Order: sequence, then C-alpha cells, then structure tokens
Amino acid sequence: MRHKVTVVGAGNVGATAAQRLHQLGYADVVLVDVVEDLPQGKSLDMAESGPVIGSDGTITGANSYAETANSDVVVITAGIARKPGMSRDDLLLTNMKITGAVTEEIVKYSPNCILMPVTNPLDAMVHNILKVSGFPRNRVLGMAGVLDTARFRTFIARELDVSVEDVQAYVLGGHGDDMVPLVRYTTIGGIPISELLDADTIESLVQRTRDGGAEIVGLLKTGSAFYAPSASIVQMVESILLDKKRILPACVSLEGEYGVNGLCVGVPVKIGANGVEQVMEIKLLPEEQSALDSSIASVKELVDVMENNS
Repeated sequence: MRHKVTVVGAGNVGATAAQRLHQLGYADVVLVDVVEDLPQGKSLDMAESGPVIGSDGTITGANSYAETANSDVVVITAGIARKPGMSRDDLLLTNMKITGAVTEEIVKYSPNCILMPVTNPLDAMVHNILKVSGFPRNRVLGMAGVLDTARFRTFIARELDVSVEDVQAYVLGGHGDDMVPLVRYTTIGGIPISELLDADTIESLVQRTRDGGAEIVGLLKTGSAFYAPSASIVQMVESILLDKKRILPACVSLEGEYGVNGLCVGVPVKIGANGVEQVMEIKLLPEEQSALDSSIASVKELVDVMENNS
C-alpha cells in the first residue's frame, strides 16, 4: 500500500511539490485548494504524465478536505504570497487565519498525520499550526532550513566552481533576514570553507543567502520562488515516508535546546517515520549563539503579535 500525502494550496509551490511527489511514484497525492476546479485541473494534468514518467501513484484534486482523510503527511502551502516590497511581517495575521483554518480541517480527517508547514512567515506559522493542531512537537516541522541551506550551498558551489554535492552547510534560526548560516560548519569536500575563501567573500555569500527569497521576488516581479522550495519539501517528505532519518535543518518547537523554550526555530533535526525523531544540539561559539539569539528574538516578536491578535 502506498503512502498518502496531501498538499494544501495549488499555487506554484504546492502544485510543483505535488508534481514532484507524484513523479516519485510511491505516494498517492491529494492536492487541495479553495479555488473551484483549480486543483482538479492541475492534478489531472499531472496524472496524465504518469505513463510518461513511469508513476503509478494516484494524484487527485479537491476543494474539500474529506478526500484528504488518513493522510500520512500533510504539506501546508496555503496562504497569500509575498509581493515585492512586502515584509514577512505583513503576511502574518492573514496567513495565521488561513493556516489555522486549514489545520482544523486537516486534523479532523487525519488526526495521526505529520504536518509540514511551508507558509510564510514560516516560523510563526509553525508555532500557530502546532498550537491549533494540539499535536506533539515531533509531528509538526516547518520547511525553510533545507531551502535556505540549498541556496547557501548553491552560491558556494558557483563561487568555487565545484559540485553542489560536495558542499555541506547548515542555516539555522528564523526564515528571515537574520537567519544564521553556520560558516564554521560549512565544508567543501570536507575542507572548511575558511581554507578556500576569504572572509569578505564568505560574508557576501552569507548575505546573499539571507536575501535569497527577496532576490527572486525582485526578479520575478509578480511571484516568489517555487522550484527550490518544492524540491526542499520533497526531501523532507521522503525522509519521513522512507524513514531515512536524514539530518536536516527544520523549524521545530524547542524545549530547552539552544536555550529556547516554546518557540519554533530552525535547527538540525533527525527526520524519520515519526517526524522529528531528535533535535541535534550542537555547540555554538558565543558569536554564533548571539546571532541565533537575535534571530530567535525576531521570531518571538511575530509570535507575540499573533498571540495579541488571537
């Protein structure tokens, strides 16, 4: 029996994630959206690619949540998209209401699922979805760190003209302007990045990573990134469905780790069949901890706004 994965939101991120999941062939996918006929049309188009790509997995579209019943994993991309000049803070209260309503419906039909929020502002939405769902923290993990790390790895690989596969890195903290790329833990084929690039070049790559989403928004003019985000979603979903136990950065609720209690922040975690199976706590230098603390403070500001408006 194949696993069942629901993707909520048939926009660019959601639809592309659904297409990538369908192409894998080992999960049945449900694509949900409030726009009448949109998820049905997109899913039918994807289903008709099955004979070409060799996928026997089913993919269906729906405007209600009844079709999502008994999902193993639910990816939540629903929400308004960030527009040029719009801060992540501007998205907060509207997307809080949207993700809260979505979560209530999902939990009703799939009480044992693992939830994967993707909606921005990511860290605040993970906090909101965790609270609304009432799930334990291992079953709510947000996708942002994989994306931010992928961007960092891409920029490093291009700078050094090496394979992206040989670049290993982690980006921690909130999914925003003060995210924390861990330069000290960044290696190329096992070689510390500081041995291959000077400090100014490294800092420029760090800053470009922090601005990665905004850079794409500025270029597209009328949209935001979706190819890399959808690929990042699938990497996390695969680790759950195949119990791969990958060590990946994800946004989870911390319970004392990194000196944080009750906030959802991006940190390295082990992802397997049970969702978050372990929070990997690594030792940080004082300046790294200070940067992480600043990022955490930004997340707390958003959470405080939500709680004052809930």
